[in-house]
Amino acid sequence: MRILGIDPGIAIVGFGFIDKEGSKCTPVQYGCIETKAHTPEEDRLLYVYEGMVQLIEKYKPDAVALEKLFFNRNVTTAMTVAQARGVLVLAAVQKGLPVAEYTPMQVKQAIVGYGKAEKRQVQEMTRMFLKLKAIPKPDDVADALAVAICHAHSYTLNSKLNEVLRS
Repeated sequence: MRILGIDPGIAIVGFGFIDKEGSKCTPVQYGCIETKAHTPEEDRLLYVYEGMVQLIEKYKPDAVALEKLFFNRNVTTAMTVAQARGVLVLAAVQKGLPVAEYTPMQVKQAIVGYGKAEKRQVQEMTRMFLKLKAIPKPDDVADALAVAICHAHSYTLNSKLNEVLRS
């Protein structure tokens, strides 16, 4: 199963593709889509959308996992990130892909085993789990890979639960 993890944003969209075989996750490709500051918002959204469509077409994931938005201060930033998130979901749904969402706490729990883990702990565990030489940069990329790993764990658990419930 190939999973695309996404850390949504308007300036930087982190993405990470991993392949899950059994309990093993292997990185396929990861990076970010960056938009230029002071560019009209609609142009930035189009760039994010088109970039994600190209990535989906090239790497052909079976599922998409996004981090749920959590903002406690800047409403303006929340709105633009929410719009970017919307075009990312649109790109996935138009390609017929299932989309899952995870809170930052769920991602931390899946990666570190503690829902209030520090960002650095999550990044280091992501690096170790995928056997990477260094933590991917910028942080958005490491976050996207962590979301993909979270989905890999959740998908396995949910599949087993569904098997039990069907029995």
